[in-house]
Amino acid sequence: MINASLKQLSSQLAGKKISSVELTQLYLDRIAALNPELNAYVTLNPETSLAQARAADVRLAQGKGAALTGIPIAQKDIFCAQGWRTTCGSRMLENFVAPYDAHVISQFNNAGAVNLGKTNMDEFAMGSSNETSYFGAVKNPWNHKAVPGGSSGGTAAAVAARLCAAATGTDTGGSIRQPAALCGISGLKPTYGVVSRYGMIAFASSLDQAGPMARSAEDLALLLNVMAGFDERDSTSLQRETEDYARDLAKPLNGLRIGLPKEFFAAGLSADVGAAVEAAIAEYKKLGATVVDISLPNSRLSIPVYYVLAPAEASSNLSRFDGVRYGYRAPEYSDLTDMYEKSRAQGFGAEVKRRIMIGTYVLSHGYYDAYYLQAQKIRRLIAQDFVEAYKYCDVIMGPTSPTTAFNLGEKGDDPVQMYLSDIYTIAVNLAGLPGMSIPCGLGTNGMPVGLQIIGNYFDEARMLNVAHQYQLATDWHQKAPAGVNSDK
Repeated sequence: MINASLKQLSSQLAGKKISSVELTQLYLDRIAALNPELNAYVTLNPETSLAQARAADVRLAQGKGAALTGIPIAQKDIFCAQGWRTTCGSRMLENFVAPYDAHVISQFNNAGAVNLGKTNMDEFAMGSSNETSYFGAVKNPWNHKAVPGGSSGGTAAAVAARLCAAATGTDTGGSIRQPAALCGISGLKPTYGVVSRYGMIAFASSLDQAGPMARSAEDLALLLNVMAGFDERDSTSLQRETEDYARDLAKPLNGLRIGLPKEFFAAGLSADVGAAVEAAIAEYKKLGATVVDISLPNSRLSIPVYYVLAPAEASSNLSRFDGVRYGYRAPEYSDLTDMYEKSRAQGFGAEVKRRIMIGTYVLSHGYYDAYYLQAQKIRRLIAQDFVEAYKYCDVIMGPTSPTTAFNLGEKGDDPVQMYLSDIYTIAVNLAGLPGMSIPCGLGTNGMPVGLQIIGNYFDEARMLNVAHQYQLATDWHQKAPAGVNSDK
């Protein structure tokens, strides 16, 4: 049951071969057994989850079920969910209970899905290893000494360990794709604006985007069908006709042009990851695709640009956490200014404080033109590189991460090395393009390798088709970590 696809689960629920209550309880039991070690979930509310499951069973009995009705979905703890603790992985929001639902949560509620729980994450989505969480690091189900990636590490670990049927994540610089790669699952970051950011706690507003995480591209398509849609409460939400992202899954790949950026296969890419990606490209050639060599010359500047722009936006977004209205407040202080200082010093972790300080610096008088403005200009050049590349190819492929999962604590003292984990993913966010990662092999250490697929704007259906056809021809997405592949 835990290895069934979303389509299979939906069929079994509709056919009354299993109830949503039984399915939800199965996952709750697995979470109780495995989560104390993995630390993938930070908040559970079994009574609420089972109540939703009972409501879903009634809906199914009335013949009113949809594709995800009754299916237990884990939610990254960055989405506000009414009545649920919503922490964003921070002490600052440790006891915050959301008074309303994020748009993404509302969409799943309307579809009749079950909220299984809130997953662990890097604090305020700032991190590439899920080690900055106030609630402790998440462990990779494939190797408990390794990181799951970040910031959506709890989500990736939960999907990989079969602690949910599927889940949500968010991606600011690779935070869906990188943990998906390191945990051997599939994850998709849509075009910026396709999924509403309303009720999603902000890190960097011009980069943040919610997306689905699951075991297969087919599952991602069903999830995106629910998550996508215009929301007038989000000024960046795009008003577009409703799409069926699963519509092209069965199309053959004859004539597909795959662009391979030379910058993605240069120094810094580990040999085992490169070999797995090259093997995946060879498989695509068998499926009828052709390969085109392309260049993204400004992609090498993605990390310095990102670590100017994202902290700048974070310094603005996180100013609301001041101890006055909600969130953590220092227990002792002498005056209002002292309360601000102590609440923020005690409530934020080291990585968040580092980025706030960087962001405030680059926005300050005398440095705005030298740093922030220059970074915005280079961001435009990065986006133009992609526009030029798509004149010659349909999708772009390469590694998702330069290495397989590294060990917990390995890069904690070297922020630059940690930031380089996202070297292949950040340009996609800067350009606002859709990107995804799917499993394509195992490294020499037996850890998963991810293949990144980058599409043109609003080309999610084609990307999902490209990923699905590969997954029909291979079984990397069906691999599971040792010890979790059991319904017990």
